[in-house]
Amino acid sequence: MSDFVARAMASRREMRAVFAETPLQKNEYLSARYAANIYLKREDLSPVRSYKIRGAFNAMRKNLDETPDRNRFVCASAGNHAQGVAFMCKHFSAHGVIFMPVTTPQQKIDKTKAFGGSNIEIQLVGDYFENTLAAAISYCAAENATFLSPFDDLNVIEGQASVAVEMLEQCPESIDIVVLPVGGGGLSAGVVTYLNAVSPKTEFRFVEPMGGASLAAALANHGPIALKKVNNFVDGAAVARIGDKTYAALAAVNPAHVIAVSEDRICTTMLEMLNVEGIVLEPAGALSVDALKDIADDIRGKTVVCVTSGGNFDFERLPEVKERALKFAGLKKYFIIRFPQRPGALREFLNALGPDDDITRFEYLKKSARNFGSVLIGIEAKNAGDFPDICARLDASGMSYQDITDNEALSQFLV
Repeated sequence: MSDFVARAMASRREMRAVFAETPLQKNEYLSARYAANIYLKREDLSPVRSYKIRGAFNAMRKNLDETPDRNRFVCASAGNHAQGVAFMCKHFSAHGVIFMPVTTPQQKIDKTKAFGGSNIEIQLVGDYFENTLAAAISYCAAENATFLSPFDDLNVIEGQASVAVEMLEQCPESIDIVVLPVGGGGLSAGVVTYLNAVSPKTEFRFVEPMGGASLAAALANHGPIALKKVNNFVDGAAVARIGDKTYAALAAVNPAHVIAVSEDRICTTMLEMLNVEGIVLEPAGALSVDALKDIADDIRGKTVVCVTSGGNFDFERLPEVKERALKFAGLKKYFIIRFPQRPGALREFLNALGPDDDITRFEYLKKSARNFGSVLIGIEAKNAGDFPDICARLDASGMSYQDITDNEALSQFLV
């Protein structure tokens, strides 16, 4: 037995005094859909609704064992890591200072406060996470506190490996493939290191958001490299640079086994799991389930475990999730239409729509010429195939229009 395996198993035993194991559940709906035995490792059902509690527990426990008089901890996070650290500060009666961006939603701030109580203080610093992280590290140096990394720490990786310890004990079958979401790489590094040692026949698939594919970039570069741009929609996995320690554990990964999925498609999976299974997943938590669409041929007839990594979803984001899902499915589009300023022009446009097409947005923008005006229009159809017919009828009417659905710059500004 390797030292890492022994430490991961010890971490798993120790955390049972603090919180129960998360369930491994066979999902009949997904199993039937993909003709496979699909199990979900429900990390969204931990006390803080994510696996981050594991790494926070192990890192804090080990630091307190080694230096019991140094019980002041610092982290930088706007989400799940902050909540895991807060929970553990209260458990260990330690003091935590949690740095969060000024732009952090109040709901996340309130949840972190609820988990940590009087054992934590929250400092809102910086508009962007990089500024927040720099402030946290500077504070650590000045106050001689212990910084708790969200992923790039061996004790954190070791704690996350407890997910693998549990899934092997819980699964009634041999596991053929584990599908893992990747952000900074802490979860993947822990699970891969453990299973490579005790279940060497188990394969892996790794899934990243398309706007934050830091593992794929690191593998192509043969080392961690910062992405020039990150899409923060999948906030639990939108990491610009994978960790040095986590990459060391993942450097041998086959790049063909790393999947990037679009942020809009993830929304379709979030809604599907909510509406069909009653499972609430945050965008990062839905990554592994969404990736099944890309590996359907690989998993047929096999036993597959998807780690649903988190369920901290703010329902105020639900309208945006629905919007993104409709756009991905081709059921909603946005147009800028140049209307002639004369009676009957609007009626001509309405005649271009079918009986099942709905106008969901109608906003006059400005007069672009003396006799014309521009209007932003959102249209929702029952079938994606309706839109070519709509456009054909608009063309026949002679109306000037522009489809801006996939124009990111215009959509962000106008929609």
